[in-house]
Amino acid sequence: MELPTFGTNKRLTIMSIIRHNWTKEEIIAVYNKPLMDLLYEAASIHRMNHDPNVVQVSTLLSIKTGGCPEDCGYCPQAARYHTGVEGNDLMSVQQVKAQALRAKSSGSSRVCMGAAWRNVKDGPEFDQVLEMVRTINKLDMEVCCTLGMLTENQAQRLAEAGLYAYNHNLDTSEEYYKEVISTRGYEDRLQTIENVRKTNVTVCSGGIIGMGESIEDRAGMLVALASLSPQPESVPINALVAVEGTPLEEEKPVEIWEMIRMVATTRIVMPHTQVRLSAGRTNMSREGQALCFFAGANSIFAGDKLLTTPNPDVNEDMKMFEMLGLNPQKPFTKISQPKTVEAEDSQFESLGEKPRWSRPEHKIERNLVASGKKA
Repeated sequence: MELPTFGTNKRLTIMSIIRHNWTKEEIIAVYNKPLMDLLYEAASIHRMNHDPNVVQVSTLLSIKTGGCPEDCGYCPQAARYHTGVEGNDLMSVQQVKAQALRAKSSGSSRVCMGAAWRNVKDGPEFDQVLEMVRTINKLDMEVCCTLGMLTENQAQRLAEAGLYAYNHNLDTSEEYYKEVISTRGYEDRLQTIENVRKTNVTVCSGGIIGMGESIEDRAGMLVALASLSPQPESVPINALVAVEGTPLEEEKPVEIWEMIRMVATTRIVMPHTQVRLSAGRTNMSREGQALCFFAGANSIFAGDKLLTTPNPDVNEDMKMFEMLGLNPQKPFTKISQPKTVEAEDSQFESLGEKPRWSRPEHKIERNLVASGKKA
């Protein structure tokens, strides 16, 4: 996109306006800019909308690990792949509370709880997750959940419990999605986000680069996210962690320059969102991460693991923050703390819903090979 040639400040002000009509061609043009120009523009927009020296520290906690029925080609938790991940039943509320307190003492302001489910099912386990949400919100921490697809009523129940954010990644472009996942449809992901939007819960949705996709696919994912109205409050940018036994185990690591370009482009396309530097940080140098922060990333996940994949040690992250002059973001800086409604006072009850989420079931050769269904 060619911008007017008047003063730089006015130009950047125009670029900071929220747009929902980005085209793939415009985003590719941004992504491919000379790196110094791209960094300057992204950093300028970042400073117009965020404190550049504040980064949110979040902790990702796997509350139910392994045994997922999906065939996501990047995921070591898929039951059909042989990755050595040991399955665990749903954690107790007390276990989660202990982990949340530990995270808070280490500087985290948000806890994101992930369960290896295809979708939320009404019943005792979901009731237990609702109690986890209530417990963590009462610790004055932001609570995020990633539990798979969910209905509007389930989203309302999470909101009542005090949920701050719901994560449901698009993963990649709609076109390339079909090369990675065959057991659930792209539209289901968009429908889940729409269901969350009917509540006061914020949306966290991003994707993964390094799965063999093209720059056009990366741009396509950003088009899909930017087209949402409102745009997601959080956009995680993950670099694929290729795990042995998954269909994507042979993919080459993402180069740091790709990550920097993706972060910078995301910042330009979605000026107000929190861009989350997520999986893959173990392969990034401090210098590389610093450039990501400069380009607009203002959130990281701390702790020794991201669900099942390695993550930098929290003490190392704090040393990096000190070196760069960064400060952890306090909870509820962007949006005020939600109220917690106790279970007995809830206006929304379990409906015992059994929604028919789609199962495209087209064939993905490498997924079949990894699962042992085809030699």
